[in-house]
Amino acid sequence: MIHRAPFGSMERFVALLLEHTGGNFPLWLIPTQAIVLPVSEKHEKYAEKVLNSLENHEIRALIDNRNETVGKKIREAELKKIPFMIIVGEQEEESATISVRRHGGDDLGSLNVDAFSDLVTTEINSTLKSF
Repeated sequence: MIHRAPFGSMERFVALLLEHTGGNFPLWLIPTQAIVLPVSEKHEKYAEKVLNSLENHEIRALIDNRNETVGKKIREAELKKIPFMIIVGEQEEESATISVRRHGGDDLGSLNVDAFSDLVTTEINSTLKSF
């Protein structure tokens, strides 16, 4: 017979974590760390290339390739509380960079994928050191 206490403890832990963070999970815990937002359908191939590079750097990311405006995609990513939004368009494709925006509206500007992965890794490591 399995005792019920471990399951109740886990439920209380998750409820406490949700209440404490307000749904803004730490970067190391959140299932989707970044979302790639192509400006138009022309830039989907570059968005997939960026996604593959992020996955090679072990960053959990998705592509939002719906036929919506970038503003609407950003609003929905903000509501989902995704920590980083990566916008790719013609300028980013030509210069082989990404435009990064943090949850809450902070614009980090243009970075290459390696610099972005270093930023994410540094933030995760600094968060885990506090435990």
